[in-house]
Amino acid sequence: MDVHEPEIRSYNMSRIKGKNTKPEILVRKLLHSQGYRFTLHGKYQGKILPGKPDIVLPKYKTLVFVHGCYWHGHEGCKYFKIPETRTEWWTAKINRNKELDRQHQTELEEMGWKVLIVWQCRLKEYAYRDELIKLFTVKVKK
Repeated sequence: MDVHEPEIRSYNMSRIKGKNTKPEILVRKLLHSQGYRFTLHGKYQGKILPGKPDIVLPKYKTLVFVHGCYWHGHEGCKYFKIPETRTEWWTAKINRNKELDRQHQTELEEMGWKVLIVWQCRLKEYAYRDELIKLFTVKVKK
């Protein structure tokens, strides 16, 4: 049983942002501080790339997806838990998101893009800043 009335639950869900989230902004600030320049929300040469990558680094032919652990089903993560209400619906929804993620990644790689995925839970770890810098330095500039 949901602890909120349907109207309140609907309002709460409507407040969840799809872009310009705190984790995305954190990654963008980090990249920018390291001298990387990029476009946002999958925009590249006047088109939108499959899956609308959060960050596009055209110079390095690299895309970054900043995934929320809940919405993208981050297995083994403490922030990912299927709700106890409407379990079947949520399981199907999250599994569909994961399948679309795989399809988009395959499609983008076939187009010649490098795809990097940054998980929201990892951004909560302070030490991950250095790991992110290394990741971009190694994978992006190859």
